[in-house]
Amino acid sequence: MAKIGIVGAAGYTGGELLRILVNHPDVHLTCIMSNSQAGKLVSDVHTDLLGSTNARFSADLSPVDVLFLCSGHGESKKFLAANEIPWHTKIVDLSTDFRDESEGFVYGLAEFQKSKIQSATKIANPGCFATSIELALLPLAQAGLLKSDVHVSAVTGSTGAGQSLSNTSHFSWRNNNVSIYKAFTHQHLTEIGMVLGAKSPAPKVNFIPYRGNFSRGIMANVYTAYTGTQEEAIELYENYYQDSPFVFVSPKDVDVKQVVNTNKCFLHLEVYDGQVLISSVIDNLIKGASGQAVQNMNLMLGWPETAGLGLKAIGF
Repeated sequence: MAKIGIVGAAGYTGGELLRILVNHPDVHLTCIMSNSQAGKLVSDVHTDLLGSTNARFSADLSPVDVLFLCSGHGESKKFLAANEIPWHTKIVDLSTDFRDESEGFVYGLAEFQKSKIQSATKIANPGCFATSIELALLPLAQAGLLKSDVHVSAVTGSTGAGQSLSNTSHFSWRNNNVSIYKAFTHQHLTEIGMVLGAKSPAPKVNFIPYRGNFSRGIMANVYTAYTGTQEEAIELYENYYQDSPFVFVSPKDVDVKQVVNTNKCFLHLEVYDGQVLISSVIDNLIKGASGQAVQNMNLMLGWPETAGLGLKAIGF
């Protein structure tokens, strides 16, 4: 049994990690950190975990085999600078701090560089929008077929903004509403460019993010120039993802509820008039964050990639 620590365990991604890991067959949660909730029962904050764990939040770091960093962006660097982490402790950071693969971190998109993750000790978990868009485009990028600008229109649920309240996360503003934000400038464009440019020059990605009036999930609709047939596109994607246990090519239109509460990504392709449209749906908190973090942990520890991630979609 691997000893697990979570820093920032009271937030959305920390809570999702707890929900997954309390049922993981090979781990033991020994260090659940939150400065704001120290001493409280985990189930007093994440009330759905009543009956699943009697653990309490702690303000102190104890020795663990794997440490997940779930604090806000910029906080991971501060935490690692202030705390001496043993060399053998594996780290998975869910912030943006190391997604440029600085300081020995490896970018943790298994469908992009699984073997590199397997030999890593420090993982930078991808962003949620980045995950959905990269999975939509990786087969084209790896085949050298991204030769024109890419256009992305993507919508995310309110949990994508984190737990801290802001004017645009209040229910009264978000409900029955939709808006764009950070058009053409979203922070995930940097890592998207890094991944898409790994084999050939990265295309320009024109990204329009939307705030949706729902809690969780991402739909990214991505299109670019393409000269092949629909059958060729589907074959390209199915071949690329044949050894990826969480990515599936759907013959039908996809929707967010198919993947919410799972670590899956569903892709649907349509070729029309010299362009290919790829619709990509994921759960922003699971495949876009905590589930992908557990997937990376499994790979680093040499366990089955799917361990603890046999999650059920909500369906309705």
